[in-house]
Amino acid sequence: MTPYAPYPSGRPRRLRRDSFTRNLVREHALSPHDLIYPVFVLDGQNRREAVASMPGVERLSLDLLLPVAEDCVELGIPVMALFPVVDVALKTPDGREAYNPDGLVPRIVHGLKQRFPELGVMTDVALDPYTSHGQDGLLDDTGYILNDETIAVLVKQAQAQAAAGVDIVAPSDMMDGRIGAIRAALEASGAIHTRIMAYSAKYASAFYGPFRDAVGSAGNLGKADKKVYQMDPGNSDEALKEVAMDIAEGADMVMVKPGMPYLDVVRRVKDEFRVPTFAYQVSGEYAMLKAAAQNGWLAHDAVMMESLLAFKRAGADGVLTYFARDAARLLRA
Repeated sequence: MTPYAPYPSGRPRRLRRDSFTRNLVREHALSPHDLIYPVFVLDGQNRREAVASMPGVERLSLDLLLPVAEDCVELGIPVMALFPVVDVALKTPDGREAYNPDGLVPRIVHGLKQRFPELGVMTDVALDPYTSHGQDGLLDDTGYILNDETIAVLVKQAQAQAAAGVDIVAPSDMMDGRIGAIRAALEASGAIHTRIMAYSAKYASAFYGPFRDAVGSAGNLGKADKKVYQMDPGNSDEALKEVAMDIAEGADMVMVKPGMPYLDVVRRVKDEFRVPTFAYQVSGEYAMLKAAAQNGWLAHDAVMMESLLAFKRAGADGVLTYFARDAARLLRA
């Protein structure tokens, strides 16, 4: 026996008749508070570089990033996520610049928190911007990415970021056990309030291309891939295992990456664990929508907002998106 009245007693279109009714019964809504804004940061002063494959996205030095941070505060965007563009001269096989306490990221974090203490700052814990080979970890003699040896470096990186005043560290490397090691190190050093957003289900995706161009790791990576540590796109049960392990190790929040091609994974994670769950609308997703809009094939603002609402409908509590400021402006209009 159906719980719904059959037609004509039941007419679903009654609830779509006018805007006030649609607003009244809407199941999911998007807010600026749901958005995290990823930015690419450079060393130096008055430096601004456009990312060709990501229209509207720039690499910025701290002095030019501060007005962007101010805009985020005014728009109600709660968190800015930092991704460094590291000088080639500082890249080494062991990525040791990643934990330099006076390096680019700690200095950017300090500058942002000093000027805008109310703005949340999130930092990427991964070695690919710092390694001369473009991988997220240390290599053995055969080129295989070493797990435990890499974790030791990631712990130092997270500690340096926490010492600089970052609010959220976000390990994106996909090494086994790194969340537990980072959590233990933060606790031991007294950084008990530093949150961990784990890239728990990060897939070996083809949608990362523009990002790798933006941070300058694509050339170093060359024809190599990251399939021995990032997840197989064909797996979703495995994502639940990864998330469960990260939660058990002390993650405060978890993430699925990429976003729209993996909305089914977002839904499964949220249904299974009921923890704060985020999705990353990655560079390739952004670039596709931008390119289609620039060619007149799609309505830019409409598809942007629809895509972000889809994350909320799928169960995401928040979205990392390069559209964050544009979307927040529309939501405030």
